[in-house]
Amino acid sequence: MIWIKLLRESLVFAFGSVMVNKLRTLLSLLGITIGIFAIISVFTIVDSLENNIRESISVLGDDVVYVQKWPWAFSGDYPWWVYMRRPVPDLRDFEEVRRRSQFAEGIVFSASTSGVVSYGSNYLRNTGIWANTHDFPIVRHFELSQGRYFTPYESAAGRNLAVIGQDIARELFSNQDPLGREIQISGRRVTVIGVVQREGTNMFVGGGSLDEMVLLPLNYARTIYNIRSDQLNPMIMVRSLPGVPNQELIDELRQILRSARRLKPATDDNFALNQASAITQGLDQIFVMINLVGWIIGGFSILVGGFGIANIMFVSVKERTNQIGIQKSLGAKNYFILLQFLYESVLLALTGGVLGLILIFTGTLLISGLSDFTITLTFGNIGLGLFVSAVIGVIAGYAPAYSASRLNPVEAINHTF
Repeated sequence: MIWIKLLRESLVFAFGSVMVNKLRTLLSLLGITIGIFAIISVFTIVDSLENNIRESISVLGDDVVYVQKWPWAFSGDYPWWVYMRRPVPDLRDFEEVRRRSQFAEGIVFSASTSGVVSYGSNYLRNTGIWANTHDFPIVRHFELSQGRYFTPYESAAGRNLAVIGQDIARELFSNQDPLGREIQISGRRVTVIGVVQREGTNMFVGGGSLDEMVLLPLNYARTIYNIRSDQLNPMIMVRSLPGVPNQELIDELRQILRSARRLKPATDDNFALNQASAITQGLDQIFVMINLVGWIIGGFSILVGGFGIANIMFVSVKERTNQIGIQKSLGAKNYFILLQFLYESVLLALTGGVLGLILIFTGTLLISGLSDFTITLTFGNIGLGLFVSAVIGVIAGYAPAYSASRLNPVEAINHTF
């Protein structure tokens, strides 16, 4: 009980000192506030950016393998002209994979481009147009807010039908119901039979958000575009069966494609088998470096704030030397004086940290409200900010507090500031 009482009295003394010297307290808070704002804002932005990118990558599917001409990750010793000479995946490769694969749940041949989409007097330029075979919803999960997807017959027959994204529906039709209406794509009339539920902004267009895309049956798109053109990025998307590791699917696909393309055993693959992990592994290294830079930038700001608190605490000790002498003459122990000044230092640092966090939280609300980029101040970063503030408070206040606790009572009482 005595210890609890002493701790409480030390805290009361510290709080009283902070409230009496308002201007000095404000100046001390500014350094820590700016420091915490700098370091935690960097981490908050980086974390939010990382989360947005990883959510975008997750749309690609952890269990989906993409058969393409170009790899997503280049090795340093592989000449680019070797990749250039590779053939693009074609429908023969697709049919061979669909016929022979034992580990695939869904297989899709896909090609994408952009063009002008119009309805009446409304035009949209550079609109994403994505043509796929029928199993597309198995490989790339999405929901429909209106209408339906193509039937197997419609996909096979190449009917002039389309499923459009939310942004396309809003821009072309405003408040009208788009279902059953005809839009024009490259001069061809296409009937809208479905609208995809809003997915939000996505950083990876090739397999990303469908809000700004028009989905077509591949067999219809073949009548408009040359799906064997490199410019349409033809690829085969393969989702593995539940429980089948991606590596087993990749090994199977490599064997099927090498056989279909009649590659000799010693010949390198002339295709790429891409998966989302190739991107996430590269991101891990990038964000480690960004976080390190954040620590360095924020560390200097925190260091300046710490020096400011230490300087103010030394001044506080000088001002209250007589008070310290009186307390010690009345029986106050060294640790009581030490805790009194440490509490004051930590209280200053924590208050500055809280103010910095409030500024960051306000900034996150403004950015999220004014843009499509979602930024969130996480509990982890809040805890980190408070922890760093407390540690800086202890470090910055220990030397002044220790010097105060070691003062001689008689000399302290007779001291003049």
